[in-house]
Amino acid sequence: MSETRKRAKYTLEFKMEAVRLVKGGQAVSVTAKVLGIPKASLDNWVKLSAKGQLKGAGDKPVSAEQMELARLRAQLARVTMERDILKKATAYFARESL
Repeated sequence: MSETRKRAKYTLEFKMEAVRLVKGGQAVSVTAKVLGIPKASLDNWVKLSAKGQLKGAGDKPVSAEQMELARLRAQLARVTMERDILKKATAYFARESL
């Protein structure tokens, strides 16, 4: 693992969106993989959020591109989860109608 990866900083907005996905029913491991973050970090964010102690990256400047990428990754994770649910529901109802 590179030194840059070890020291990655995430905005509060990014962390909150990741936690929202987990609280919405998406598995921590799936969310972490889709967002490209360590599972352990996401586990910690969920715990800190439950205590009301979740904080952002601090003073590190975040570019507009980084913010947009984080938003799009979170949106992709949500849409992927919704698609998977619809696939399962369609398969279930298709079997029921036979």
